[in-house]
Amino acid sequence: MSATGPEDVVIAGAGPNGLMLACELSLAGVRPLVIERLPGRTEENRANGLVGQVVRMLDRRDLYERLSGSAGPPRPGPSFVFGAMPLDLRALDDNPLYGLPVPQRRIEQVLEERAAELGVEIRRGHELTGLSQDEQEVTAEVTGPAGPYRLRARYLVGADGGRSLTRKLTGIGFPGVTTDETVSRTAHVSLPPAIIDAATGGLDVPGYGIIPPFMHHRTERGLFVFAPFAAGSPLVSTTEWDPGHVGDRPFTVAELRESARRVLGADLPLGPPEGEGPHLLRRLTGRNTRLADRFRERRVLLVGDAAHVHAAIGGPGLNLGLQDAINLGWKLAAEIHGWAPPGLLDSYETERRPAARRVVMHTQAQTALIKPGAEVTALRELFTELLADRRNVQRIADMMAGADVHYDMGGDDPHPLVGRWAPDLLLDTPSGQVPLARLTAAARPLLLDLTEDAGAAKEAAAWHDRVDTLTTSCPDPNPPATALLLRPDGYVAWASAAARPDSRERGALRAALTRWFGPAVLSRPAR
Repeated sequence: MSATGPEDVVIAGAGPNGLMLACELSLAGVRPLVIERLPGRTEENRANGLVGQVVRMLDRRDLYERLSGSAGPPRPGPSFVFGAMPLDLRALDDNPLYGLPVPQRRIEQVLEERAAELGVEIRRGHELTGLSQDEQEVTAEVTGPAGPYRLRARYLVGADGGRSLTRKLTGIGFPGVTTDETVSRTAHVSLPPAIIDAATGGLDVPGYGIIPPFMHHRTERGLFVFAPFAAGSPLVSTTEWDPGHVGDRPFTVAELRESARRVLGADLPLGPPEGEGPHLLRRLTGRNTRLADRFRERRVLLVGDAAHVHAAIGGPGLNLGLQDAINLGWKLAAEIHGWAPPGLLDSYETERRPAARRVVMHTQAQTALIKPGAEVTALRELFTELLADRRNVQRIADMMAGADVHYDMGGDDPHPLVGRWAPDLLLDTPSGQVPLARLTAAARPLLLDLTEDAGAAKEAAAWHDRVDTLTTSCPDPNPPATALLLRPDGYVAWASAAARPDSRERGALRAALTRWFGPAVLSRPAR
């Protein structure tokens, strides 16, 4: 069997997470190779959009307008749901729940197009079948259209989903819980116009009442969702508990109609979808909640569903997985380029595994809140009281968006922004005022210096080969900081509130630069 390579990085899986990682590595000057067992992009629509912090992150990579098809920055939505309970977000001081209702197949298409622009090679119809590794490289056994071959790479990343062969081959454990107590049914359907409620856009079901759109609607018999997306046929979904034996019979719209009748206690005239497909027709039995016991085994790493699976309620999957890829990309590139400080690659797991654990927690909590039963109904009444307090709504919204992520950046008594997502600042540049998102598309570390003497930028000059600097000002008379050091993933590694940072703060800046971007170069750039 022939062997080729070594490649910088082989990525197993060309779903959104694998493609996002490929783009991030390419922006960082690394050559990734993506292998995918499927011969083409799947037409199955596993997700219907993005929600949370990742929407703003994609804007910072100049991908939001491509995905949304409209100009302008993303905007948060006025409402959302938690455990089939409405969240009124309009009164929040900082609403973090941004949404982007784009089918997953479109997300994959845009990310593949971007990867192609960056020169990424994607081998479709090439399946990972085995791997081994030593201290220097990974050898992947691959079967392609022309037969088996071997790939040598410095690193291999498994982005191959919840049943990840990469994870299994490396012996990484995947503890968790699998249950078979539920059956979820989802399909594109047609509905008579007469039952569409003109005021809400939801359904006016005879004998039942109004069901709002895009909201999880719980009854004592199950869960119902009506999603009238702008393009194509609407989606209807039901979830039932303890449904009995389903069998192997093919799923049909008629079966979904019967399920809706049981959940709602009323007839809903569902028909087959209209227009061009692909149309979704899917039945899922049981739930799977699992978290890898580690995200790295020497030169093999995991991202996305390969590292964590959980209930889809609230739509956190791609928010979590794509941010895994963005967190890992620059760190892995630094390792390959040779300037990574000690422990940088290990910080991928120490930062992202707790984020995944938090998603597992809140999806399990939401699953408990939607179950039938008098005890659950009582719990929901209590939650309704709690959600009348704006502070509780803010806390839950931050958690679901991933806006409450706070990484440990080290240092004593840091600025409140350190470890958190960088705020969406408006900045003055020679070409006019621009939002921060327009300055981060290259996925480079960035120091923003708004100080009176540009002292922060001077301190960072010795890192000029790795860190971009911008001496600027902000039209906001009270900016949240006077200087900010941003990692490529959008998180603040250091910040100051001083008009002229003192020696202690300048020392903290040098420490942050060294901790995240390695030692300074020996000579500074010519002036």
